[in-house]
Amino acid sequence: MAQFTDRHGATHNLPAPEAEAQVRADDRGHVFHSWSAQALIDPMPVAAGEGSTFWDYQGNAYLDFSSQLVNLNLGHQHPDLVAAIQQQAGRLATIQPALANDVRGELARLISEVAGDGFEKVFFTNGGADANEYAVRMARQTTGRRKVLSMYRSYHGSTSTAISLTGDPRRWANEVSDAGAVRFFGPYAYRSAFHSESEEQEGERALAHLEQTVQLEGPSTIAAIIIESVVGTNGVLAPPAGYLQGVRELCDRYGIVYIADEVMVGFGRIGEWFGFQAYGGQPDLITFAKGVNSGYVPLGGVVISDRIAARFDEVSFPGGLTYSGHPLACAAGVATFEVFRRDGILERVRDLGERIVEPTLRGWTSTHPSVGEVRGRGLFWAVELVRDRETREPLVPFNASGADAAPMAAFAAAAKKAGVWPFTHFNRTHIAPPLVITEEELVRGLSAIDEALTVADGYTA
Repeated sequence: MAQFTDRHGATHNLPAPEAEAQVRADDRGHVFHSWSAQALIDPMPVAAGEGSTFWDYQGNAYLDFSSQLVNLNLGHQHPDLVAAIQQQAGRLATIQPALANDVRGELARLISEVAGDGFEKVFFTNGGADANEYAVRMARQTTGRRKVLSMYRSYHGSTSTAISLTGDPRRWANEVSDAGAVRFFGPYAYRSAFHSESEEQEGERALAHLEQTVQLEGPSTIAAIIIESVVGTNGVLAPPAGYLQGVRELCDRYGIVYIADEVMVGFGRIGEWFGFQAYGGQPDLITFAKGVNSGYVPLGGVVISDRIAARFDEVSFPGGLTYSGHPLACAAGVATFEVFRRDGILERVRDLGERIVEPTLRGWTSTHPSVGEVRGRGLFWAVELVRDRETREPLVPFNASGADAAPMAAFAAAAKKAGVWPFTHFNRTHIAPPLVITEEELVRGLSAIDEALTVADGYTA
């Protein structure tokens, strides 16, 4: 019987190693996995998790440097969140959304308070994709227009409108789900589409490009512009100074609704309640999910500006979900706020990011020829891997698979062998551990990534 030791020093038994065979057989025989060719995958069975670590059935431990899908902000099995769910289940396991519920109302109030002035109402959904779906619906209902602009480097979810707004290759096989989607280039100074020579220039030129897109598409046809406040899976791309304020001004000028997609960076990932609060430019609608309760029970939502909420004071909103604001999910959300405030989560994220992560990653640009650029904030960073620093040729081609993706696969395998589960996408590895990670775990995980980068170095020119 394998065992693991939790953060409090207590020892727990894992399921018997022999049980792995049945888990694997059931998964391979009956589970249809997302974004995968079913016969070409072999998912690792996970037996337990605690804090920043999870274990396989053989007792091997992995530091979770991806927070699963960048959602496990308070880590695996946080006792306060588990207790909140258990207590809620013992009193009222579920209730339909047309009725009032204490934890649903409390969580809505807590979210609106941290969103800032001008936000009083929250519409709850089951996750981030449908949060974006409903934000777009609100924008279209409010403006009477149809088109929505989004970045090429973006991911907004896999439901019909959300996948249409997504810019990355996951959209390709799903087109056309929503003919109102229009894409534009966002700022990305390292691989500038505008031949910029500085962050400032990149921001200015990206805004000029966006306004030109608005003008060519017809301002009177555009309902909304949706932007990840910090682009997530597609590069951890923070906006240059003034960019989000410029987007706000464009939206005001042309009567367009500004939607901030905060699904990945909301609730502490960069050391703020919401990412836009670090960069300015107040949106009209804020979408969230993931970190609001670390995904312990599915939950997402839209924070609605007072102006847009008033549109539906006497006009019925055409939408709803059976499990909107589920009590078990909201109870975990309320507990999340309590943990954040009691344990100073936002402050520790800023501290660890500035004191540990940033200097460590900056150092890699000197010691690893495969590291072209590092960028990020708080506990959300990208390490862009290249074959040649001068030409900035990516370590693997765009959207690589199979043999073309071998260098990144080799890097990831080295990290896992060292006990760290990395987040990789295209030619990047992202640093996104749980926000409760200890300093010792963070340093140990970064050291393992540092060592794994020597594998990537072997592919450089």
